[in-house]
Parts: sequence; structure tokens; C-alpha cells
Amino acid sequence: MENIKTNIFQIENFLKDIVIKNETKLVLFVMDGLGDIPNPSYSYKTPLMVAKKENIKKILNKSALGLGIPVFRGITPGSGPGHTALFGFDPILYQIKRGILEVLGMDMEIQKNSIAIRGNWAKVKQQNNNYLVLDRRAGRLPTQENIRLVNLIQSIINKLNEKYNVKIDIKSGLEHRLGIVITPINFNFEDIDIGDNDPQKENKYVKDFTKNNTLSILLNELNKEVYKLLENDKANYILFRGITGVPSLPHFEEIYKLKPLAIAKYPMYLGIAKLFGFDIIKIQDYKDLNNIKEIIKENINNYDFIFFHYKYTDMAGEDGNFELKVNSIEEADKIVGLFLEFDPDAMVITGDHSTPCIYKSHSFQGTPYMIYSKNQDVLNANLNINTDFNEIECLKGELGTFELKYNISLMLAYSKRLQKYGA
Repeated sequence: MENIKTNIFQIENFLKDIVIKNETKLVLFVMDGLGDIPNPSYSYKTPLMVAKKENIKKILNKSALGLGIPVFRGITPGSGPGHTALFGFDPILYQIKRGILEVLGMDMEIQKNSIAIRGNWAKVKQQNNNYLVLDRRAGRLPTQENIRLVNLIQSIINKLNEKYNVKIDIKSGLEHRLGIVITPINFNFEDIDIGDNDPQKENKYVKDFTKNNTLSILLNELNKEVYKLLENDKANYILFRGITGVPSLPHFEEIYKLKPLAIAKYPMYLGIAKLFGFDIIKIQDYKDLNNIKEIIKENINNYDFIFFHYKYTDMAGEDGNFELKVNSIEEADKIVGLFLEFDPDAMVITGDHSTPCIYKSHSFQGTPYMIYSKNQDVLNANLNINTDFNEIECLKGELGTFELKYNISLMLAYSKRLQKYGA
């Protein structure tokens, strides 16, 4: 592994040596969980095949198509690895757990020795000495209800802070989501690699942590007290995911000479961008096109690279809702149109992974990928070879099937930001 890390480091230095600055503008538009597989209930089509994509189709024949592999073939990625690859870094070498992404995206305060955790409010039922998970998301608990519950458990938090000599900060996120930061006072946890307690499916028991140490004992005691207080409430337990410390990662702007901005609604995606050195802007509503357009207008001249994240395609896939995924793609296409009004030099439209409606979960299949070039220097420029943007057309595209970690080098190339290599 050390030899691989050295090699990757050399590749990054190589890019630093041939990247040049210019005035071009780059946009990375990510529809989370975009990819799908043919659905027998819908004439063996995918949502991307069915969706109307008026704005995407305007640039279809000035674009190159392909299928992106987030990690490597056969591997089902989380959103963290998917975005790490899209930002131009090897997701196997730079492994980022969900907890740190969530808390940074929620602007929670962390110290060097802090532990970051992504939490889900869940509904469970105690059976003997274990807890059966009835609903992992507590019915996608409304955000206001989430806030109420966090306020209710504050007395528990205060008691545990004093008992364990820590500072626990729990913040309500959107719907059922929680950001959790645990900072030990004048000591470090001996081992934080304790796994998650989320069984990932309903009607399964809460998982045991892999180690019995101070951190796992604290988290178990927190949940024991939460359940006693909230047993009959809409949510009565916390599933802990992505337990991690604070990682050290490469800086996007230093390597690629691009000043980056991230625009997203959900904290995790703001969090991962922040880890790589992006400035961030949180939006409230994808339907508020006027607000999004104003944000683009205010920032397009101040940044070289804008990353926009759209979440609802993934959520529809996880719910197995084909029609909703179609509608979400069409909603995202309207936002694509806003970016096109500002005439970017290169624009990628893709996903961070696939979330087929049949599976109701992330999957290993490649994600559809297209890169628009204002210079029209794609091989099929204006030849009407691309008939649509979907999984099948991308499979036939000029880019072929490739690893998503090459996304940034492609964007740099199509925006004339890479010098020739060698004599």
C-alpha cells in the first residue's frame, strides 16, 4: 500500500506541473445515485431513458459520453468514495468516513482529537438485551421533530459529558439525520475503529460495536438512556455510522489551480467538499430556481470550478420509486439549464454512483457520464451521434468505461488547462 501511495503522490505532483491557469469556467453537476438498470416494470427502461432532459439535450452533441466507475469494477461505493473520485483523487487511498463529512457540512466545531459521527434517528423495540430495528430512518422524521428530540435528550448529554470527561455535541440535520461530535477533554480515545451499529436493514437487531472500549461503552450508554426517555416516541434510538477522526487530505486548489465552490443542500456533500478545500454554499430548496440562479450569478466570476450536488435522484432510487426518480432527473435538468445560461467552458453531468430502483440501494454498475465542451472539441461534435444521455448511450460513448478519478483531468483538458506532457 505504501508503494501505491507514493505513486499516487507522484501523479498528483505531475498534474501540478502541467496544469495552467486561464479564465475558463468549469462546472461539475452531480445527480446523486443517477445510474440505474433496465426495469422490467417499465418496459426495461431506466429513469434516465424516460425522463425529459431538454437542457441536457441542448448540449448533447457538443459532449463526450462514457460510463464512470467510482472505485473499480464490481465495487459498490458510498457517496464519500464517489465524490472523492469525482474530485480527482483515488478513493481507495483517501478513505473518508461519513461522520466527518456530515459534521463539517453542518458547520459543527471539531478539534484535532474530536470524533465525528453521522447519526440516524431510528425506531426500535427492545427485546431481551437487544434492540430490533423497526425503521432505520424513523419514517424520514420531519426536521422539526428531529430538533425537538435533540432538545429532549440534552440532559442525558450533560450527564455523560461529566461522567466521561467529554464534550458531546449533537446537531439536528435534515429529516432523520444527525451530526455528532465527541471531543475528549485532556485525553484521546484509545481506539476509535469500532465499526457502526447500523444493521442497514429493518427487522434486524442493532449491531454490536466491534470493540468494547471507552467510546463504544459511551455510545451504548447514550442509546440506553435515549431509549428509556423516548421509548414511545416517533424515534427512540440513534444509529451511529461513519465513526471517524479528522483526516488529512490533499488540497484541491493547490493541485489543480482551480478555485473551487460547492453548492449543495445536504451537509455530507458540503462536508466532503470542505475537506478538499472548497468554499461552500448551502441551498434550501432545489425548486427555488431564482435563488439558485442568483447564487450562480454572484459566484461564477469569483470561482474557476463550481460543484453542484442534487440529492433527490438517489433518494428516489433508495425508495424504489421509478416515477419519482424520473421527476427528479427532470427537476435537475432545469438547474442544468441555469448553469448553461452562464456559458461554462466545460461541464460534466454525472452521478457519484448508481442507485437502481429495483435494488433500493447503491450498486456496482457504472454511472452515466457526459462532458460538454464549449470549444466543441469532442470527437462527435455536431454529428448527431449521441441520441440521448442515458446508460446505454453512455456505454457506447467515445469515452468508454473509465474510472471516475480521471474526471478532473478530463475537465482540465477540455477547458485547455493542461500543457503538453513531454517533448
